[in-house]
Amino acid sequence: MRPFRFLTAAPFGAPDAGELTAAARRAEAAGFDAMVLPDHLLAQHAPVPLLATVAAATERLRVGTFVLNVDLRHPAVLAQDLASLDVLSGGRLEIGIGAGWNRPEYDAIGVPYDPVPVRVARLAEAVAVLKGCFGDGPFSFAGEHYTVTDHEGHPKPVQRPHPPIMIGGGGRRTLTLAGREADVVGLAPRPGDPRSYTLAATAEKIGWVREAAGDRFADLELNVYPSGGSVMVTDDARGAARERVDRFRAQGGELTVEDVLDSPHVFIGSVPALTEKILGLRERFGISSVMLDDVEATAPIVAALAGT
Repeated sequence: MRPFRFLTAAPFGAPDAGELTAAARRAEAAGFDAMVLPDHLLAQHAPVPLLATVAAATERLRVGTFVLNVDLRHPAVLAQDLASLDVLSGGRLEIGIGAGWNRPEYDAIGVPYDPVPVRVARLAEAVAVLKGCFGDGPFSFAGEHYTVTDHEGHPKPVQRPHPPIMIGGGGRRTLTLAGREADVVGLAPRPGDPRSYTLAATAEKIGWVREAAGDRFADLELNVYPSGGSVMVTDDARGAARERVDRFRAQGGELTVEDVLDSPHVFIGSVPALTEKILGLRERFGISSVMLDDVEATAPIVAALAGT
């Protein structure tokens, strides 16, 4: 069993430097392993400057993208940003990268929102370019989406051969890519598909990853995050779960209270119950990386399990 690692999200929106650094130091003091930020053209800071600020304000806390939208930047340019962040943080960067999913952002800036197979193929090429830039010496790459000729990326990251790369998703195509190329696999539900939140769907996704990874499966870290709603520490877990059932029903899915409480993407319950749930996810599926979005409420869970 891999030891547990716990992630938390940076403060929502556009916090000022004082609010951000205070939140980062609280997370570090509580024993969280990393603070992460998604990548959206919404009312939030850009990932790299925010994560650089977090790294400068902390000593141990790792920083990560969760996840970068590959369609917003050329991967060779992105590689320079990320390697610089890894160097400046003393080797504390984690790179989450994905194929993009939020169509309104694409439409707003005139970027074509290609079909899933095209976006995943572009993601695969981008990962190859990132690894080439992080590697020693110049490299060339000729793909359908990117062409690189005798380019050597600078600076080189501190972590060798590169910072951990996470690829996540809920579909077979993306998880197959993750199994082949990632160090960390993010298990996510498919948008608009409530069934993909269930334990059965999770087992299916891990099967796809295992098939693609082959002998390297044992080296992969598996991650889940509370995509089914914010973490809720409560003694009335069933009551809170019934409200989530109603949300899923509004999306066209019929999940039971048990489905919701068991879901690897929903964290509702008392501290002891959630601690037991997280232990169970590792025992059943090998999931050892968990994002929890309420530092204060979940600190006792992290204190009990982090690094064990």
